[in-house]
Amino acid sequence: MKQRIFFNEVVTRDGFQIEPEFIATDAKVQLVDALSQCGYAKIEVTSFTSPKAIPMLRDAEEVMGRITRVPGVEYTVLVPNLRGAERAMESRADELNLVMSTSETHNLANLRMPREKSFAALAEVIRVVGGRTPVNVSLSTCFGCPMEGEVPQAEVLAWAQRFADLGVRGLTICDTTGMADPAQVARMCEALQQRFAGLQLTLHFHNTRDGANVLAAVQSGITRFDGSLGGLGGCPYAPGASGNISSEDAIHMLASMGHDTGIDIPRLLQVARALPAIVGHEVPGQLAKAGPSTQLHPAPASVAELRAAFS
Repeated sequence: MKQRIFFNEVVTRDGFQIEPEFIATDAKVQLVDALSQCGYAKIEVTSFTSPKAIPMLRDAEEVMGRITRVPGVEYTVLVPNLRGAERAMESRADELNLVMSTSETHNLANLRMPREKSFAALAEVIRVVGGRTPVNVSLSTCFGCPMEGEVPQAEVLAWAQRFADLGVRGLTICDTTGMADPAQVARMCEALQQRFAGLQLTLHFHNTRDGANVLAAVQSGITRFDGSLGGLGGCPYAPGASGNISSEDAIHMLASMGHDTGIDIPRLLQVARALPAIVGHEVPGQLAKAGPSTQLHPAPASVAELRAAFS
């Protein structure tokens, strides 16, 4: 069955946060504005975290204040704590994205606290926000932890339930290190939809098996995905993690299969092809290099000669 698929572009937050060289504020604003014209349902613009923790995103207020907001596009931001939520709401974010890990070890490495302490802090954010701004919760390492190994599906569902009980609008289930396989994805998606049918359910994959896992999720009924232009990004606290799925690669695959992504692919490719100049290096995404499947090329001159010879 063909479906309407919604993409959340995370390149200027998740994609940029581990880049070694600071990306100019002007470039971030221009990129968000260009992406806003491509048909995305949502763009994760930045993170309201401590500038000491993530220097790349120290310009969060300025970026949010300067972007041109397009009707129909939600501008979401990551917030780590109550102070971040206050800053985000002052910047008129359309959604607050909260994050914790389902793995105790990864949570300690990434957030420097046990899961229960993270949950208590995020629950306080949700309470104080009080519905004034929609809240999404991203749960990391839902398909496995590079330090602990398997994360039981029941554990993921239990954490998801605790946040659902607090009244969040959505849940993002993250394959933080690219450990998921399509069969595991299908099982997880079925369980999530059975228990949380009233929530916006988003899947976040990395590029070890990105196309296969995205397809498995779509075939299981999931319609929302994170993606990063060019496949930029990854978790600095996840050893060996591959980058995020390439938005343009996944969008092109689904559109070629007849799904409606709402994305203007030629326009998106123009933006993707400008990305290496912004970050100063090549990016993993393939579609901007190879072109869409509908892009044809002239045959070699010898083909005409062979046609004539065999006619």
